[in-house]
Amino acid sequence: MATTPHKQTYLKLPTAAEPLNKDRIAELLAAEWETFKKSTPGSGEENARAAKTMPLGVASSFQHWDPYPLHIKSAKGAWMTDMDGNQLIDYSMGFGAMLVGHLHPVVMEKVKAAMEFGTMFVTPAPQTRTAADALCERFDIDQVRFTNSGTESTMYAIRTAKAATGKRGVVKVEGGYHGSYDPLTCSVKPPLDEAGPADKPNLVVPPATEPGELYIVPYNNADALEAVFKEHAGTIACFVVEPVLENIAIVLPDAGYLERVRELCTEYNVVLIFDEVKTGLTAGPQGASQRLGVKPDLITLAKSIGGGLPVAAFGGKKELMDYISNHTFMHFGTFNGNPLSMAAVMAVDEICTAEALQTAEDLNNHILNGIYDVIEEYKLPAHVVGFGVKGCVSWSTSQVRNYRDYKATDFDIAELSWLWSINRGVITPPGLDEQWLVSLQHTKAEADKLIQNYRELAAALRS
Repeated sequence: MATTPHKQTYLKLPTAAEPLNKDRIAELLAAEWETFKKSTPGSGEENARAAKTMPLGVASSFQHWDPYPLHIKSAKGAWMTDMDGNQLIDYSMGFGAMLVGHLHPVVMEKVKAAMEFGTMFVTPAPQTRTAADALCERFDIDQVRFTNSGTESTMYAIRTAKAATGKRGVVKVEGGYHGSYDPLTCSVKPPLDEAGPADKPNLVVPPATEPGELYIVPYNNADALEAVFKEHAGTIACFVVEPVLENIAIVLPDAGYLERVRELCTEYNVVLIFDEVKTGLTAGPQGASQRLGVKPDLITLAKSIGGGLPVAAFGGKKELMDYISNHTFMHFGTFNGNPLSMAAVMAVDEICTAEALQTAEDLNNHILNGIYDVIEEYKLPAHVVGFGVKGCVSWSTSQVRNYRDYKATDFDIAELSWLWSINRGVITPPGLDEQWLVSLQHTKAEADKLIQNYRELAAALRS
């Protein structure tokens, strides 16, 4: 289906792609895994030690990959150092948590200063109010509450919607990830043999999960959303969606899609929640909502607002947040709004000016254009997508508009591309479908290194 993505996004499709040799991909992939194991024995040893006290030897299941993940000793600016002393340019950047780069001096200065006055009060403090003021002004919301993770923020945003509407049903997008709250772990990356028809996906529930009243819809399909609203009229409290999907590479909204979503939520009295945990400041100085011109009822924030410290938030219309104020439901958290995290929020607010973020976005566009030139020169069956300071290569000749399109991409070459870069000093997220991030501390030389890695891979693939 030919579509037009939103004008505030970046998409370039190939003009003359040719298939890749599967045997050549397999040959290169086997060689790269051997190179990885030979150059990272320290990470292998550390993972074996860590596995004695932590499942898989990691603190979060996503951090693991076979045979073992890299274990990092230190990081500064745009670089990380692993257990073997290998230097890597970090293009993972905590999925946005390190938007300002590792150990940014302004963040460090403000956090160290905050430590002089206390690390935890568990009572109200002016630092928390100041940070709330800054977020409300920047993201154009009436009120906000702080949490400690994106999972908490989406969970409490949903509870706010349920309290406000008196309804229990939740709608989410197939393929969308919104943290570890039970209903939002369903149909994240479901097997296609269980997922049902593309226009009316099945609810796929992972083990040990209680989804409650949950309905699944495809992204970029407002008609399917309206059908669910009609079928379950009067029972749906909210629709939770990333304005730009960033769990399955980068999936852009079609022109008019989010505007229609906004109309439908208003018409059916459904609270529209934008999950901006991954977009947030990586989308621009005021987030994806304002960049794309569609205002939700509630938003969730995390990662990029904290400069590397654990902090998150949810907020929006006062008429909805009033359901906390009037004690319809309670929002708790011992570490909520702690002074160290609030200092980091204020540091990031100071650092992330429109000019600074535009400079990083310009560098991201330089990378996207450079890799697109490689795709065209070597006629690779791939395309580039970008949004704000994030970008990705999707190994498909056609635009990925939803989860089913994503499942049709070539994951073997995606794995090879990721591993090829790691073995040459560049790390991107290990999900094979995530996106790189250009921090405020990356330089053109580091950007050119990522482009060069793709050029060398393309040459090897076509040799």
